[in-house]
Amino acid sequence: YDLVDISVFEAPELNRTVRVSAGGEVSLPLLGGVQAAGLTPQELERVLQELLRRRYMKDPHVSVFVREMESHPVSVFGAVTKPGVYQIRGTRTLIEVLSLAQGLAEDAGDTVLVMRGRSPTPQALAEEGGDAAGGAEAAAGNNASINLKDLLESGDTRYNVPVHPGDIVKVARAGVVYVVGEVKKPGGFVLRNNENISVLQALALAEGLSRTAAKSHARIIRTDPEGRRSAVPINLDKVLAGKAADPFLAPNDIVFVPNSAARSAFFRGLEATVGTLSGLIIYRR
Repeated sequence: YDLVDISVFEAPELNRTVRVSAGGEVSLPLLGGVQAAGLTPQELERVLQELLRRRYMKDPHVSVFVREMESHPVSVFGAVTKPGVYQIRGTRTLIEVLSLAQGLAEDAGDTVLVMRGRSPTPQALAEEGGDAAGGAEAAAGNNASINLKDLLESGDTRYNVPVHPGDIVKVARAGVVYVVGEVKKPGGFVLRNNENISVLQALALAEGLSRTAAKSHARIIRTDPEGRRSAVPINLDKVLAGKAADPFLAPNDIVFVPNSAARSAFFRGLEATVGTLSGLIIYRR
């Protein structure tokens, strides 16, 4: 819904007729922005009553009446910054819808899938310039799988497909491996779908070791499904010489190469090493 009447019986001065924003929120006195997307009027009434009860009133009674239903929901989830249900009027482009969710998350993979929810409205087709082919695609329930690199870098409008009300947009997740410490380009490196890379391949992405790297004291820091971290020692001297295996990395692994001049770095705690990830640049290939 797009335009709603909100009445607070105990405080008529709070009554408002408000529009739901593109981000799915209604803005109200005292409460500020309140998420409304995806809620029925009755559910929104309960949310507002609870917020008022917590802060301002003992037993508030709120009424929500839908005056206009001009916008409709589109769901955006997966590897985006702010997954959720967003309200759109008519048809929007894929990039516009991803922008509503504040863009891609760091672990976004190679593809975004647009799952067609229902046939577009006549208004939506008119806004597209009467694109019968696009309408037929949606009516037939055809999903669209788009390569993110093509969408963001090619400039080809074919990849910026229309998203209709009721559609679902899902951005695939991909793993990230991190290389920190004494390397020339520390950072996180996004893995391609179903890709596995080794320690030496990760170091190559980081443009190699610096001259002060303590190669024999490197570690792989790994987090298990329960969130427990462990450090696996790796002697890069031996790996580089072909005298030890070049192990494969799992998504979210951290390759840490300490400084040879600072012996204390050899015993650096796991949490301190993980803390260095903050502010790292994430590189897409």
